[in-house]
Amino acid sequence: MLRLVDSPPKLEIPLFSTNVPAGFPSPADDHIEGKLDLNEHLVRRPAATFFVRASGESMRDAGIFDGDLLIIDRGVTPQPDDIVIAILQGDLTVKRLKKVGAQWHLAAENKDYPSLPIGEGDCEVWGVVTHSIRRHCGR
Repeated sequence: MLRLVDSPPKLEIPLFSTNVPAGFPSPADDHIEGKLDLNEHLVRRPAATFFVRASGESMRDAGIFDGDLLIIDRGVTPQPDDIVIAILQGDLTVKRLKKVGAQWHLAAENKDYPSLPIGEGDCEVWGVVTHSIRRHCGR
């Protein structure tokens, strides 16, 4: 049974005040800045938010890879250049919403995939991708 939750339970995890450089290492600093609740950070409108898992390589140049978890907010009004989840010809897809002249497109972020023109009535945008989550450790 699927149930929508208006207020997800808090899950507070320590947030360290030190930024971690991705270049040269720096001395450790174990000062805790506070607690970070991922629900508050990633989900602004719980009743309008859902998650999907990305499949395929069409959005890799936007940093979305096969298997990434996408956070979708249906309460955000789609704007040009937003990454959206849409239904096109009965299938769900994740693409960048583009306007080329007077024509709307669902554009891939990988040159090996085509941009998909949208005709009136053949596409429904379900929501805007607000975040993606990628697993880096396989165990």
